[in-house]
Amino acid sequence: MDLLMNDSVIYEFNKAHQPVKIVPSGTSIEIVTYDCFENQLQTEEDEITGIDWNRVNPATGPIYVKDAEPGDVLKVSIEKLEIGDQGVMVVGPDLGVMGHRLKEMESKLMPIQDGVARFNDIRIPLNPMIGVIGVAPEGDGVSCGTPGAHGGNMDNKMITEGAVLYFPVFADGALFGLGDFHAAMGDGEVSVSGIEVPGKATVKLDVIKGESLVQPMLENAEVVTQIASAATLDEAVKLATELMIDRVVEKTGMSVGEATMLMSAVGQVEVCQVVDPLMTARFVVPKWLEQQLGVRLI
Repeated sequence: MDLLMNDSVIYEFNKAHQPVKIVPSGTSIEIVTYDCFENQLQTEEDEITGIDWNRVNPATGPIYVKDAEPGDVLKVSIEKLEIGDQGVMVVGPDLGVMGHRLKEMESKLMPIQDGVARFNDIRIPLNPMIGVIGVAPEGDGVSCGTPGAHGGNMDNKMITEGAVLYFPVFADGALFGLGDFHAAMGDGEVSVSGIEVPGKATVKLDVIKGESLVQPMLENAEVVTQIASAATLDEAVKLATELMIDRVVEKTGMSVGEATMLMSAVGQVEVCQVVDPLMTARFVVPKWLEQQLGVRLI
């Protein structure tokens, strides 16, 4: 199996980047990542004030996928996630939802073992997931700390083992990368960090022709979801909802009115994160609806 180590990282998704690996469509590859601080906080003696903030949210990559062209879709199947044995979280002034009430930076290291992360005496069940994952955007480069139509820092807890993501392709080869693993994270990521860990992902990369997307989509065994990022959470929710309704109309031939009523009856609006430069939401539809409609929404 192909392997890409974390000695090749990017701090922004950019179509001008030179790929560090070229693979054909259908390739499964193991990708090793740093945590979101590039492993700068490893012991209690490491001062959070000493972090080089220019080295935050590195993504391993980029990977050039042969035959991927603008207008295509890159399908990314997450086959396996492995995480490290220690996580870290941070809070601080002007970070996250509570940053206006915090006076100094704080960090907490957490051992991970036996399926839990230990927060003081609290045992937190693990939900290993990928925070940063995506392709090169259409225009200028976008920081790995920012989400968008290309994916990026979506911090969506559904991006876990067994999930399949679909990204619009904006550049030749797609230029795929990922990083920012979390051992666990709640919807919202309110402190500005999940339990940050290094890790290794095994993903399968497939190019889909004849399909197009505006923003990323995700499916797993139970649901299909439309992800969207925008300047405010309200705008992200509205965009995700409208894109999913447009998808239902396109795939079924329903009117906009009928599709809107159906989505109001069975769809779920959910929050991914509320702390990045853009906010991210998802609109979630159960797979049983696809079966009754006799269509696939992606």
